[in-house]
Amino acid sequence: MASGNSHSHVQAASGPGHERSLWIALALTTTFMVAEVIGGLVTGSLALISDAAHMFTDTAALAISLAAIQIGKRAVDAKRTFGYYRFEILAAAFNALLLFGVAIYILYEAWQRMRSPQTVDSIPMLIIAALGLVVNLVSMRLLSSGKDRSLNVKGAYLEVWSDMLGSMGVIAGAVVIWFTGWTWVDSVIAVAIGFWVLPRTWLLLRDSMNILLEGAPDDVDVAEIEKALRELPSVDSIHELHVWAISSGKVSLSVHLVSGSGDLDSLVAEGSRILAERFDIHHSTIQPERVPCGQASETHRFE
Repeated sequence: MASGNSHSHVQAASGPGHERSLWIALALTTTFMVAEVIGGLVTGSLALISDAAHMFTDTAALAISLAAIQIGKRAVDAKRTFGYYRFEILAAAFNALLLFGVAIYILYEAWQRMRSPQTVDSIPMLIIAALGLVVNLVSMRLLSSGKDRSLNVKGAYLEVWSDMLGSMGVIAGAVVIWFTGWTWVDSVIAVAIGFWVLPRTWLLLRDSMNILLEGAPDDVDVAEIEKALRELPSVDSIHELHVWAISSGKVSLSVHLVSGSGDLDSLVAEGSRILAERFDIHHSTIQPERVPCGQASETHRFE
């Protein structure tokens, strides 16, 4: 049995060139998130508090992106041979659990207010929501240059973009209350924002748990990878095919290729090339074998 061969290519979560934009966007978003909470308490607007909870997802996304840059700079050591990339996933899972709690509280409070309407000061509510919209637009502008080159920056950009819709909803609610006095509209807007946050929060938690459980990423077709490796020249069978991610965008693969004839070094090189060019997997470990290890006769199929 020949020795294994691995090819690794570490891709940064987001380059240092985006760091300044992320810091500015984080400062703006965090400051205004606090202002929205205070404004919601002062004006009695649950919609503002709900939008602040939504803005919290933006703050978390920006903070996680920055943390990934900083922690990604740390060198691997004897205890953490994969480095510290999993910090991003742990933070995302914690963020999702916290957001579930916030969303449930907002829905409960909205139900209570539906039963016992409270006074809402629409003018300050409108002003604060309008300022929030401006903050979102500025943050989007800061992040737009890096969203197509960095997965982390793109995620933060989409968070801010969706929060912009929430700010527009609060503005619409404030205008309706101003002209009609229908304070129940505030609770309706809060519920709408809460339901907007919940599905995205669930997806965040689901994706985080999938990575923590070493599951194959959603955008990776394991069956297609297996087919491509089986079609390599001189490959008789494959087994022990595993695909997982250390963090978002950092896919790893290991596989045993059985070849009774042909050059094993060339087989490894060709397999690595196929994985990189066709599936964008740059961190792979391929173990070539003349006979299956342990005389294994079964192969893994993902159909």
